[in-house]
Amino acid sequence: MFRTQIYLTEDEKNALQNISYGTGKKQSELIRQAVDQLIEKFSNTNRLDFLRKARGIWKNRNDIPAFEEIRKSWDRGE
Repeated sequence: MFRTQIYLTEDEKNALQNISYGTGKKQSELIRQAVDQLIEKFSNTNRLDFLRKARGIWKNRNDIPAFEEIRKSWDRGE
């Protein structure tokens, strides 16, 4: 485990102390949990889940050009 230093606003410090007191957990443990949640939020697994959920969002849209037509214009010789 590595030791690091962070800066908190007074409100953040007070809120963290209150949560620590209420849960019986050390502030450092709470900070590690928050960092773990942030890492999980931006992990590749969640990125894949997001992409899977976004699949098909343009389906049945009439206001955008057909991809096939755009792709043809990218081909050599066109």
